[in-house]
Amino acid sequence: MIRIRELAQQALLTGFLSIEAEEQLRFLLARKYDHEDLQAFMQLQNAAMLGNVQQESRSRLIQKVG
Repeated sequence: MIRIRELAQQALLTGFLSIEAEEQLRFLLARKYDHEDLQAFMQLQNAAMLGNVQQESRSRLIQKVG
């Protein structure tokens, strides 16, 4: 099974978080995870807030509104 840190690392490397990856993250965050996964998720959140990672879901929402 994929880990939170793997999804976060992929998004940080590509600068993009797909809707599928977001869904996987939600699923994984609802279960038990370790400190490394939590740290990776927090780094991903920070990168998204700074605009270093684009979220597909937010891009689609902006397109619908705009």
